[in-house]
Amino acid sequence: MSTAPPRPYDDGLIQLDGRAITLRRYHFPSGTSKVIPLGAIRRWRAEPLNWVNRYRLWGSSDLRRWLPMDLARPSRSTLVTVELDDGWWHPAFTPVRPEEFVERLTEVLPELP
Repeated sequence: MSTAPPRPYDDGLIQLDGRAITLRRYHFPSGTSKVIPLGAIRRWRAEPLNWVNRYRLWGSSDLRRWLPMDLARPSRSTLVTVELDDGWWHPAFTPVRPEEFVERLTEVLPELP
């Protein structure tokens, strides 16, 4: 009996498959993507988007999280932050369809605290 592959998620800014999360328009000022292997994620959390991060269209508001460019962020509802095995910065992003993204992420990373 084989296990079905995880269902992918892609909203144009964020892509999730069975191997990695790709954040498009991540790096400043080039706007290149950041690919985060799932095995490098130590922990993740989803929380309501607060006013501090709502209007941060690119960069950091708290010197711990880095947000890729998202001009529609003020209209989004959920902030997802991933903590990696190495590095000071925690990538954070606002999925277009947060419930679907969290469901897919839980499918591929169910054991994280």
